[in-house]
Amino acid sequence: MVNLTIVNLIMIILVFCIFFCLCQEATLQATKVYIVLMEGDAVAHYKGGVLGLAATAHFFSKQGRSEYHRSEQNKDAVLAYKAHLSLQHDQILQTTFPNKSYNKLYSYHHLINGFAVQMSTEQAQVLERALGVMRVEMNWKVSKLTTYTPDFLGLPNGIWSQEGGITNAGEDVVIGMIDTGIDPTHPSFSSAGSKPYGTVSHYTGICEVAPEFPQGSCNGKIIGAQHFAAAAIAEGAFNASVQFASPLDGDGHGCHTSATAAGNSGVPVVVNGYFYGNASGMAPRARIAVYKALYRFIGGYIADVVAAVDQAVADGVDILSLSLGPNTPSGYSNVTFLNIFDVALLSAVKSDVLVVQAVGNSGPNPKTVLSFSPWILSVAAGVDDRSYPHYITLANNMSFSGMGLAPSTPGEGFQTLVWADDAALGLTNPLSSPSDCQDPTILDGSLLQGKILICTYSFDFAFGSASLQQVVGTVQTLGAVGFIMMVQSDLGPNKLDPIPFVVPAIVLTSLQDSQNLMNYYNNFTSRDSSGNVLKYGAAGRINSGQVAQYSGQCQQVALFSSRGPDVEDSSYDEADVLKPNVMVPGYQIWAAWTPIGIDEPGFQGENFAMISGTSMATPHAAGIAALLVEAHPDWSPAALASAMMTTANTVDHQGLPLQAQQLSGLGSLVVNAATPFDFGSGAVNPTAALDPGLIFDAGHDDYIKFLCSVQGVSALAVYNTTGGICSEALPGAKPTDLNLPSITIADLLGTRIVPRMVTNVASESEMYELTWTNPGDVSLSIVPLTFTVNPMQSQNLTFTLSATYTTDITTFGEVLLTGSLGHIVHIPISVMNKTVG
Repeated sequence: MVNLTIVNLIMIILVFCIFFCLCQEATLQATKVYIVLMEGDAVAHYKGGVLGLAATAHFFSKQGRSEYHRSEQNKDAVLAYKAHLSLQHDQILQTTFPNKSYNKLYSYHHLINGFAVQMSTEQAQVLERALGVMRVEMNWKVSKLTTYTPDFLGLPNGIWSQEGGITNAGEDVVIGMIDTGIDPTHPSFSSAGSKPYGTVSHYTGICEVAPEFPQGSCNGKIIGAQHFAAAAIAEGAFNASVQFASPLDGDGHGCHTSATAAGNSGVPVVVNGYFYGNASGMAPRARIAVYKALYRFIGGYIADVVAAVDQAVADGVDILSLSLGPNTPSGYSNVTFLNIFDVALLSAVKSDVLVVQAVGNSGPNPKTVLSFSPWILSVAAGVDDRSYPHYITLANNMSFSGMGLAPSTPGEGFQTLVWADDAALGLTNPLSSPSDCQDPTILDGSLLQGKILICTYSFDFAFGSASLQQVVGTVQTLGAVGFIMMVQSDLGPNKLDPIPFVVPAIVLTSLQDSQNLMNYYNNFTSRDSSGNVLKYGAAGRINSGQVAQYSGQCQQVALFSSRGPDVEDSSYDEADVLKPNVMVPGYQIWAAWTPIGIDEPGFQGENFAMISGTSMATPHAAGIAALLVEAHPDWSPAALASAMMTTANTVDHQGLPLQAQQLSGLGSLVVNAATPFDFGSGAVNPTAALDPGLIFDAGHDDYIKFLCSVQGVSALAVYNTTGGICSEALPGAKPTDLNLPSITIADLLGTRIVPRMVTNVASESEMYELTWTNPGDVSLSIVPLTFTVNPMQSQNLTFTLSATYTTDITTFGEVLLTGSLGHIVHIPISVMNKTVG
């Protein structure tokens, strides 16, 4: 009886433990990550007022940095205020949830006063009502959105030469890369053999050490390296053995963007033993500060990205490069400009850090930009004039173009073609069709020796497990000389970048070409009455696809590059802000890669990769900005952006408008004249940006006034999110009052007066004359028509725009300010909905 009671007791305890564990697991699974904004200033905004804590805001402008680093007392003041904020964060959590049923991930101190915490939805609702809490926003995911581009952009004989040559271009400017990390062993980031890197007094970032990221990984070129994964861990997405709990890049994306912005010059690009040229970053002497917040397979979480941005600005970076963004306008903030990420970036700008962000890869559809706010330089991707033409020539002299960085078939003769289905052994593989060429065991190797194998690019290549690299393996295993990949439907333009192949290979992207190839094959292949092949008579020669050609054409807007107009809310209402802002090359860009990278299967095991995206364009712009910072260290972020925008090219060498790639109704690639919603102000001209003549400047207070003027945004919402006060905003203020180097009006009701102010940053006085082209259905007048402005002096301009016809068709115009000393300042105008007053 006693023994039975003990057994029963043990069983009860076991059941209770299992139930408790299951409950705990269910509770954990029910929690989510939230970002909480608190009342009170962050370090970059704090001007004093808390007893015993000195002001800190003035240390984080360009003028205040040197003062901060001269005194340990100043550093102690910052540390004390940070500790004060962290204690506040802990106290509100402990007071609100005394049972500690939460997991605090980060305290944000520098740019925003807040924290990230893992808790239940019910707890988030309670915390939102707590005294001192201004806002609670759920965590959301973010996505990752060269050998030739320095020459294409005119850097060697332009801005590089004006900064003392390639060995000085970008000296001591720190670019903060928020990305997937870096491979410190890559030659693009080596400090060996270069002019020694000294210390950068304004940068205080640390270098993490891990088994895979050893001591010495930060070598001067790489000036700091950290990783941020608390939110990814809390979301259950992070595995240290896969994603690496260190700054090491296991993806490849971070290496590529870092090298594009600031990689060493003269680095040989060799893939599959073939030399493609020498690579260089835009600012080859700039420093790279690594803030890993994106990870292989999973992308990233905004709570980690905000932590990385917060730390990067606290550490003293000069520029932030963000090849990332949301998948859609954040639904957690109705106003795009007021999501917590954009607010953190606004604080970065207040600390005199230029923020450069990709616009996204959802083009060519309108309203697809994913970089929203006017304090961000939003970058579109262009296609430069380099291509890698690739052809197959048949024995009947027909030829077809395709893709593939592949060698030619040996000799000048033709090799016999064999369709994979004709080489099938009759064996079955439930996971692979013979025509996919994935499994060599189901194909007749004796038949394929020395032949060209014809395969089919099926659904499994796009959405399944089939890969082009496995086709290479099949060819090598069976002793074939190479392969042709046909398609079952048009791949479409820009859907497939050229992939390096170690064997002769070509991917046909046209369905019509594929059908013509098979028609030729069938006409020259003899079969018996059962369809069995009697004689293979079709033959062809694959030409080399490794040799670049240069057309000399100007940039075109890449098909995939996201388009404007900008949107101000999650309902996709148009904003009075121009996006994108500028365009730089982002198509088929060669740059550093990590051999363990998985982001592009075609480049696995390689040290370099050629890939496309606005992710590739963004570091081009960040590197060019670094060159401007070196030349003009006192310029504000708005001044830097203005210089790049007002000097950008909008026409080609013949004076014709730049083109934008679009899709025809049949899905084929066409080009049309580009508009500001395609490329913003135009294609960046780095050398012209170095000496823009005039700039349009703006600061933090101006951006607060802008937010206060956005329709539907309350003063309380602005205060709760930014701490800014709307009382200074004038009655009747409009978002178009913000001093941007562009004019964008979503709804022109009658007449709109738009003020602007330009500042002369040249060394001499200059007289300017204004000329313009009216947007359609809009009349435009400007006062004054001419003016003379002295160095570092400003001139007010007044633009009056009136609707002359009621329509919802968007029209575009431009204003040119032509200076007597040769400066030309370009201002794009975009007007959407118009109503005659």
